[in-house]
Amino acid sequence: MTKTAAIIGGGVIGGGWAARFLLQGWNVRVFDPDPQAQRKIGEVIANARRSLPGLSDVGLPDEGSLTYHETVSEAVEGALWIQESVPERLDLKHRVFSQIQQSCGGDAIIGSSTSGFKPSELQENAARPEQIVVTHPFNPVYLLPLIELVPSEKNQPALIERAKGILTEVGCYPLHIKKEIDAHIADRFLEAVWREALWLINDGIATTEEIDNAIRYGFGLRWAQMGLFETYRIAGGEAGMRHFIEQFGPCLSWPWTKLMDVPDLTEDLIDAIAGQSDAQSGAHSIRELERIRDNNLVTILRGLKAQNWGAGKLLRAQDKRTERLALTLDDVADLSRPITTVDRAVPLDWADYNGHMNEARYLQAFGDATDRLMLLVGCDADYIATGGSFFTAETHIRHIDEAHMGDRIRIETQLVLGEGKKMHLFHRMLRGDTLIATGEHMMIHVSLTTRKASVPEPVVADKLARLAAAHAALPLPDGAGAAVGVRK
Repeated sequence: MTKTAAIIGGGVIGGGWAARFLLQGWNVRVFDPDPQAQRKIGEVIANARRSLPGLSDVGLPDEGSLTYHETVSEAVEGALWIQESVPERLDLKHRVFSQIQQSCGGDAIIGSSTSGFKPSELQENAARPEQIVVTHPFNPVYLLPLIELVPSEKNQPALIERAKGILTEVGCYPLHIKKEIDAHIADRFLEAVWREALWLINDGIATTEEIDNAIRYGFGLRWAQMGLFETYRIAGGEAGMRHFIEQFGPCLSWPWTKLMDVPDLTEDLIDAIAGQSDAQSGAHSIRELERIRDNNLVTILRGLKAQNWGAGKLLRAQDKRTERLALTLDDVADLSRPITTVDRAVPLDWADYNGHMNEARYLQAFGDATDRLMLLVGCDADYIATGGSFFTAETHIRHIDEAHMGDRIRIETQLVLGEGKKMHLFHRMLRGDTLIATGEHMMIHVSLTTRKASVPEPVVADKLARLAAAHAALPLPDGAGAAVGVRK
């Protein structure tokens, strides 16, 4: 049964929440009185559809339904999760919570996107204060995993655990902040950096672009994958964090920053910041800047994923949660047909200079399909550890149509030959029913001890024979055995 989330307030943050839930298979019901809400949210979701699926190496769930409603009560009907993302005015949030609780179920979780208010403040005069928690995200919500989950003493542990489970289910990382504080954790860091940046501009030391360069070309990249303390631990060398603190701790008493003071936001300072920002980024529209940002984030996150580190480790875990491909032959519904061995979106970083998928990525995708087929016939990590595996002896790829970024592709694999030392595979890459490319691969079983061809052990040979028998009745695929060159 498809779950339902309600989004109350559809600005940049609310639209991001809608995209996050929608693309993870939830039905989403939206209320926002802005007459432009559908257009704005639609543009955010379009950006999410373009970028989020590329973070995953398995196909995302089918999208839920997206509906817009005239009242809060209509929007929250049947919702398991309700996300409030209205402007940062406590009186407004109280009115919205009152409307929500008049119509929502008693078991619904009501999360607030507030950047600064404590949950106890949000819960004041609420009919059921135990339903309301802070779930503060970061923009873009559909790409960045961190959600600051802040309860108060009125929230029961069972609700907190349920909230963690739902946020994890949609690919987020719920950071459970156990003691409420104004602005939670992350925004307090951001506020400190922001204050110092204002002084640097006010005092004529740096421009907006110079400050941004200091972050994005240096410590920002370190923080993105290791955080603050782990970064400083490494800075301490072999002696670790204690040495770092002993060496650099005295600096904290030096007057390096002005974090306890803030410059007056005079017209001159505002003009300076706005003018410098226009000079830095004014050549791009907001949508263009969002797409540039998304491209960069996808590339960074996929790089972290390849290393199974930081946010990339979360992405790998999310892939495992949403994996829908067969893991053994017994999981395959119909062995008499070609087996789906890849089902994924084409990520942004697979593009080439022609604006479609780089030819090397076709081999990567077909290689992933081969790896899946090997897994199905029992040539898994445990088997390879015993000293046997398949090596590729020959590959032939035909490019028939184009694959573009964001396209959802699947690969269907046919076992043409599976006996003795040989495994002959034919892969068909499709977008819907359109054939994109084919990959033909001759594999030879090899002893990893002698590095020479060998007959596979029965644990693999028996499964290979079973699949070969099931595929024996299939016609030879069109293009199998084709050679490169002019066809007569």
